[in-house]
Amino acid sequence: MSAPALLQSELPGQTARRGKVRDIYEFGDRLLFVATDRISAFDWVLPVGIPDKGRVLTKLSEMWFGRLDVPGHLLSMNPADLPLPEGTDLEPLMGRSMVVRRTEVVPIECVVRGYLSGSGWKEYQKSGKVCGIQLPAGLVESQKLPEPIFTPATKAENGHDINISFEEMVDAVGEELSTRLRDLSMDIYQRGSEYARTKGIIIADTKFEFGQVDGELLLIDEVLTPDSSRFWPEDKYEPGRGQPSFDKQFVRDWLETTDWDKDSEPPTLPEEIVVRTREKYIEAYETLAEQPFPWK
Repeated sequence: MSAPALLQSELPGQTARRGKVRDIYEFGDRLLFVATDRISAFDWVLPVGIPDKGRVLTKLSEMWFGRLDVPGHLLSMNPADLPLPEGTDLEPLMGRSMVVRRTEVVPIECVVRGYLSGSGWKEYQKSGKVCGIQLPAGLVESQKLPEPIFTPATKAENGHDINISFEEMVDAVGEELSTRLRDLSMDIYQRGSEYARTKGIIIADTKFEFGQVDGELLLIDEVLTPDSSRFWPEDKYEPGRGQPSFDKQFVRDWLETTDWDKDSEPPTLPEEIVVRTREKYIEAYETLAEQPFPWK
């Protein structure tokens, strides 16, 4: 924990496309995804990262790509499989890098919800619906839904997710592709959540992203991680309230106790919050993968 968290990756002479937590480098028809240790909350990247967070997300995605038997963009976990610039230090990249196929990204986030939480819970309280889907009356926060529901979303220019109806998705990308994406997302969620349940983890909801290469639909980006999903410990699950989780909840909770207005630069996280958040990410990996985290 003495080393500072990696806030960005650097390849000599290469320009990165930097997302909130990931750096992407282009190598022709292949890309190098580097999951940094940056952490975001309330649409801000915080000034301190969580050590090894990027490695946890990458190793979990590797596990799921191998387990789910779904066509995906992952080619290799070894950045040395790419023609990296001379002098590249591979050590900081190991464990947090994926060599992937370049795809034409479908501009839809494919969200599947098995439980009523987050923005879905807020919407349900107002209308009894989630993304236009009518739900039974009388549900409480975090309650398991009668059946998982597909609630797509798009990204606004400011980076916020915008929930849309399936009909709006059809208008955006067509009925055939929308149906394929919905059915595939529901299947992946169902199989992934069933496996996680055998390890004592509830996957309350998740989001998938897909890309296409010559008409072939590929699962891309990270898959069923604590950053793209809500992971709840089954032994602490209790409907009617928010749930403890295997993610950055410690960070959100601490930020809520400060006087930060969420419109200015966020404060630096205390070491205790950094340590506890790192422990939760690692616990999620070790529980699902059933093996020690290699960088512990």
